[in-house]
Amino acid sequence: MTFMPALSKKVLGLKPSSTVAVTTRALELKQAGRDIISLSVGEPDFDTPPHIIAAAKAALDAGRTRYTNVNGIPELRGAIADKLARENGLSYAPEAVTVTSGGKQAIFNALLALLDAGDEVLIPAPHWVSYPEMVRFAGGVPVTVPTTAESGYQLDIAALEAALTPRSKIIMLNSPNNPTGAVYPPETLQAIAEIAQQRGLMVISDEIYEHIIYGAPQVSIARFAPQHTLVINGASKAYAMTGWRIGYAAGPGPLIQAMNAIQSQSTSNANSVAQWAAVAAITGSYAFIEASRQAFQRRRDRIVAGLNAQGLPTPTPQGAFYVLSDTTSLHPDELEAGRIILEGANVAVVPGTDFAAPGRVRLSYATSMKNIEEVLRRLETLPRR
Repeated sequence: MTFMPALSKKVLGLKPSSTVAVTTRALELKQAGRDIISLSVGEPDFDTPPHIIAAAKAALDAGRTRYTNVNGIPELRGAIADKLARENGLSYAPEAVTVTSGGKQAIFNALLALLDAGDEVLIPAPHWVSYPEMVRFAGGVPVTVPTTAESGYQLDIAALEAALTPRSKIIMLNSPNNPTGAVYPPETLQAIAEIAQQRGLMVISDEIYEHIIYGAPQVSIARFAPQHTLVINGASKAYAMTGWRIGYAAGPGPLIQAMNAIQSQSTSNANSVAQWAAVAAITGSYAFIEASRQAFQRRRDRIVAGLNAQGLPTPTPQGAFYVLSDTTSLHPDELEAGRIILEGANVAVVPGTDFAAPGRVRLSYATSMKNIEEVLRRLETLPRR
């Protein structure tokens, strides 16, 4: 008789990421011989810059392969503190910085450190698929605050205030936003900061796409409420280091210490060699960042124009490398629209269901211009309602 372990209610209630599900189905079709172009994964298509790879090789040659401090090597935490001062105007001691295995772990550790059962987390929607699931896993209650395509998915302060209750504890921000590409202006961030200060709330500010921005000002809300803000960032997007798994957080000392305690009982330190590579990334030239940003902007302009011309309404994002397209002309249900695009055009996209974006799909333009042109050609062949 096969033993079936009794899984926890937490795990049984955890939904798998729709991004992973779409990627899995696309791989199945590809293995079956279909020519699939995937616009589903949020990963730069550029190689990690050579000077970062060289730093990793040097770390290996120097034998830097042992355990490090749970919160990261001093050299990396110091480089991050300097970066935050230099680029963002934020003052953090290295002790107020913690290094994690990707930005996702930093957010997860923070939620575990902050939430008790029933505490509410306000999340502007559309939002990254993982935020609500991480909140639920940590015992909290996700509360979505809707935004509209007509406003460019900007957060309405009145809607945020209307969502507040006595159980509210955290406001989750992501600017530039995944999946909308929205960038919150300084006046919006200042208004959110005032709410956090007045109500005694924490703000978790996910700024992982801060270097991929097109003309809009990128300001951290920590400029306005540093004691109420935890800044989340990492090396994945700006430096094409997704697989290296280096994220970080900076914020109030007691919260950082609590996050370190959680990490000490889970993963311990982030990869030692990748930490030394991240030092080279953060202290190195900005040439790669600017070149990739310009490439993303050209791709953005082409895919937005092409989708709108085909009757798939698509706002122009201000940052990140995604577009959120209205696919109701293909099918009113976004899951079915995603299936039509995958099965009928051999293009993998992510339905907006888990993004809280009904009737829309997310397309990542972190791919070549050649692929974007081919995607637009294929989409044009799909029948419209």
